[in-house]
Amino acid sequence: MAKAKITAGRIRDLALPPGKSQAFLRDTDAPGLAVRATVGSKSFIFQAQLLDGRTIRTTIGDVRAWDIDKAREEARRLQLLVDQGADPREEKAARLAAQEAEKARAEAERTAAAERQKYTLRALCDAYVDHLATKGRRRGAASARSAFKRHVNEAKPEIAALPASEITPHHVAQIVRRVIEAGKDATAATVRSYLSAAFNAARRAPFDAKLPADLIAFNVTTNPVEPIATIPGNARNRTLSADELQTYIKALGDDPVDMALKVALFSGGQRMAQLLRATAADYDPTTRTLRLFDPKGRRTTAREHLLPLGPKGAALVAPLAEKAKTSPSGLLFSSYGTRPMAETTPGKRVVEIVRDEKMAPFNLLDVRRTAETMLAGMGISRDTRAQLLSHGLGGVQDQHYDRHGYADEKRAALIAWERRLDEIEKGIKPAGNVRPLRRKSKTAA
Repeated sequence: MAKAKITAGRIRDLALPPGKSQAFLRDTDAPGLAVRATVGSKSFIFQAQLLDGRTIRTTIGDVRAWDIDKAREEARRLQLLVDQGADPREEKAARLAAQEAEKARAEAERTAAAERQKYTLRALCDAYVDHLATKGRRRGAASARSAFKRHVNEAKPEIAALPASEITPHHVAQIVRRVIEAGKDATAATVRSYLSAAFNAARRAPFDAKLPADLIAFNVTTNPVEPIATIPGNARNRTLSADELQTYIKALGDDPVDMALKVALFSGGQRMAQLLRATAADYDPTTRTLRLFDPKGRRTTAREHLLPLGPKGAALVAPLAEKAKTSPSGLLFSSYGTRPMAETTPGKRVVEIVRDEKMAPFNLLDVRRTAETMLAGMGISRDTRAQLLSHGLGGVQDQHYDRHGYADEKRAALIAWERRLDEIEKGIKPAGNVRPLRRKSKTAA
């Protein structure tokens, strides 16, 4: 092994002897330091004899990456280890292992950060909306999407970007408080309700096969919404007077949107979302019965809701059903016969009527409330109204024991309701001796 002070020129001139695979140049300034040349590379190395007599050799690094003075400094450090009885190779192995461990730790942190960004509150909200849509609850999905977008993602983006598993009651309180301070208590109650439902779904997902497996990855174990006090809603009590209802009826024309509003009214104040899903196959012209489906609540399957229409209601629905048989959508109410009518469209039409007729504001829910209030005033029983309007039917008695179809009661109620609407439209005051409609008594078998 040649020995001389290592310089840049000597490194450059170091070549392999004929027939040899490597050549060495030992440094005279730093004991143990040398340059090793092989085919295609030159490296600084350190070679020394351990206290037990063994000769060891370890690579310091490529000559292109190491300055000569730095290489000498490293050689002197390694020689000090040898003088202390240590093996520089073991120290190097430990150092490399520590570097690999640090790389692995950094990679794990990057992966964890990526996961945290993947399973954020925003992502949980999106997953819950998709879950509602998959279950066929389109209206609920649309409402939840709008609430999350406006009051979580846009209003509190810094909270929406946090992992869902790290959301605390304090974060939820910030979201809800902002809406309340804007004077929108009802909206705040809605936002709180949707957030609670999303977290509950993610929390139950590992144990409920009916919930999407995608929710499990959010690793939600608690519901941070629970400590947030519920927000009492301001129950609306707006009902239309007979004169207002007369104005409303006369304002309705024959276009598809107004026909939907007419059918909703003449069928006793049905929910528009359910009515807009009705198809030609849902109307039986023989019995003049319209079938709707009520997916509200925690039902796994939508409840069949049958409406034995009165003469005017049937006269409205029958031609719609005939036309729907030949339309691409098959829906009684659609946009251009090709796609479902947006659920918000009839409500917007009501706003137009209110504006054009200069009426006190009201909405479709107020029309529904008006219908039930008037039906009650006409003597229609609570049970019949519940069946007619498909609400309050989630109890044990209704679900498991009461199998009476109420078809006769509902038809009688709708016929009486049509008669009352006809009087209202013509400006006729109701008679003062109206007799309440009673449910037929059942005789023992």
